[in-house]
Amino acid sequence: MYIPTAFRIQDPEKLAGFIEQHSFATLVTQSESGPFASHLPLLLDRASNRLLGHMARANPQWEHFAEGGETLAVFHGPHAYISPRWYRTAPAVPTWNYAVVHVQGSARVIADEPEVARIVHRTIRFYEGDGPEAWDGNLPAEYEARMLRGIVAFEVAITRWEGKFKLGQNRDKADINAVRSALSQSTDQGERRLADLMKQEGWVE
Repeated sequence: MYIPTAFRIQDPEKLAGFIEQHSFATLVTQSESGPFASHLPLLLDRASNRLLGHMARANPQWEHFAEGGETLAVFHGPHAYISPRWYRTAPAVPTWNYAVVHVQGSARVIADEPEVARIVHRTIRFYEGDGPEAWDGNLPAEYEARMLRGIVAFEVAITRWEGKFKLGQNRDKADINAVRSALSQSTDQGERRLADLMKQEGWVE
């Protein structure tokens, strides 16, 4: 993707943390008939530098993995419309601020049944958490086997990742602070999260 220098994020720890926090991704592949996208939760395995996921067997995208070529996973963070009326300097025009991470890699289907089950249960644990009310994932063996037959697990071996945090870094401090203040007072949760990210990244006083 196009990334001006001011917006580029290269720190691996920051990229990994962003992926884990915003793990519902858009997975894009290319087939003979054109580009194809699915919207899926993807887990980052830091130790092996892989993304892990699964999709319905009826989804034809997994068949694209065998065709070769790069797979793209897009992880979307908070985003918001930015009104020029918030700026302290003029003239100005509207824009859209956002944070996103792109991951490219080679995808392959995981056929080993125990490994498929491990990926599914790992996904459940990640989202359920370890609190006292968390679902333990225990199912009758026959029912679980039937459910697993209906999915395809896969991995994406990461070859490249890059982040773009467009948070107004190209504006002066007065404008950045004014935008953050406006976003933080919004009734929209996504806009408030963008304000929090601006503060976290140190772009506001």
